[in-house]
Amino acid sequence: MGDRYNIHSQLEHLQSKYIGTGHADTNKYEWLTNQHRDSLASYLGHYDMLSYFAAAENESKARIRFNIMEKMVQPCGPPPEKPEE
Repeated sequence: MGDRYNIHSQLEHLQSKYIGTGHADTNKYEWLTNQHRDSLASYLGHYDMLSYFAAAENESKARIRFNIMEKMVQPCGPPPEKPEE
């Protein structure tokens, strides 16, 4: 019984520390938004990927970086309407 409590407490700590890990009440929109933001942050962090996107789109690296930063605000569009309870 102690192992089960320990695992749950570790999972709760992980979920509170890292938003992208999700929890029982995470909906599809939040999960997709976290996935897209993680991908976009990875693209910004890897200089070679940024160079590749700049060459593929025939844009400057600064413009690609700016566009990716703007996408991070709402990567999946506006949030869906929440149903009235």
